[in-house]
Amino acid sequence: MKIAIGSDHAGFALKTLLKKLLEDFGDEVEDFGTDSEESCDYPDIAFPLGESVASGNHDFGILICSNGVGPSIAANKVPGIRAAICHDVFAAKRAKQHTNVNVLCLGAWSIGQGHASEIVSSFRSAEFEGGRHERRLSKIDDFERER
Repeated sequence: MKIAIGSDHAGFALKTLLKKLLEDFGDEVEDFGTDSEESCDYPDIAFPLGESVASGNHDFGILICSNGVGPSIAANKVPGIRAAICHDVFAAKRAKQHTNVNVLCLGAWSIGQGHASEIVSSFRSAEFEGGRHERRLSKIDDFERER
């Protein structure tokens, strides 16, 4: 898989751990930044990551900050992105299965590293179920296109 990953300063340590996890799975991981714990602005990472995922360059993206909220809001401004904050395995699996989420957002200060690894692994292996969920996503896509 090709995966885009990015974080602000608060998510840098968790991003580093998750990047290695994904590479150990054999995934190709592109890091959109940041490269340190020096303060930075999450939109500067979320917008280009979201554009890359939306254009099909990556299978999905992961964004990390202290609580996941800011990058989720920013990524969801990119047409074609469905970003969701998931702080447990159930939410991550369901986000992919029912909503075809393409950017997983995590809060580094909200969850532990072990739990984050389980969440990412579950999200990575889940598949969109289609069916009745396609109708709902089509309504979202139509609304987005009309704007």
